[in-house]
Amino acid sequence: MSVAVRVIPCLDVADGRVVKGVNFENLRDSGDPVERAALYYQQGADEITFLDVTATVEDRSTMYDIVERTAETLFIPLTVGGGVRSDEDVARLLGHGADKVGVNSAAIARPDLIDDISARFGSQVLVLSLDVARSESSPSGWIVTTHGGRTHTDIDALAWSTEAIDRGAGELLVNSIDADGTKDGFDCELIAAVRSVSRVPVIASGGAGELSHFAPAIGAGADAVLAASVFHSDQFTVGDVKGALASEGYEVRR
Repeated sequence: MSVAVRVIPCLDVADGRVVKGVNFENLRDSGDPVERAALYYQQGADEITFLDVTATVEDRSTMYDIVERTAETLFIPLTVGGGVRSDEDVARLLGHGADKVGVNSAAIARPDLIDDISARFGSQVLVLSLDVARSESSPSGWIVTTHGGRTHTDIDALAWSTEAIDRGAGELLVNSIDADGTKDGFDCELIAAVRSVSRVPVIASGGAGELSHFAPAIGAGADAVLAASVFHSDQFTVGDVKGALASEGYEVRR
């Protein structure tokens, strides 16, 4: 029996509002996160991802009240990321209704954070968020970035993915910084590369602009597809995406 492909709307939040821009810049208001989460749940979303996109940059914690109010509207998994620096942060987020927690910048700064979280809560709670940019200087051709894509590192994306999985990451959220917000399609080459080294589920993120963009991401090796602006603008619904995937032969939850 095949595993159904997941469709995951992403709520990028800053100052209590859903925002979206291009390459993490020129952010524009896209509505109330609680209302948006409820809408996507009604449309058939398999999960919701909530990213406080300025928490790390502003060196503060995630907005727990919004997380709690968002979780109260859902009966599907909620992943929360942004500003997570310790296993105590994870405990607090889980206590406010999150089902899974995403880490990025803090894990790069202190890889033991992955060990701490997975040991205390289990790998199923931990999603490693990878903001990946192309780089000719990296062995694989990709590096990881931090602080919402604003800071480039010299860390090879595939090597970091492998290390993180070995340390206990239960899922990889792979976002292409180059494709993010462009609506030109997912970076299928990147997805395939990460898939080749991953033994955990891979979520494709960054670049969705047409219904035809989602099936190639699954074909490249993603277990789930994540998008933001195409849903926030009501360009199409979660159901539309599932219909497009089903028409290409992929199993989806109706």
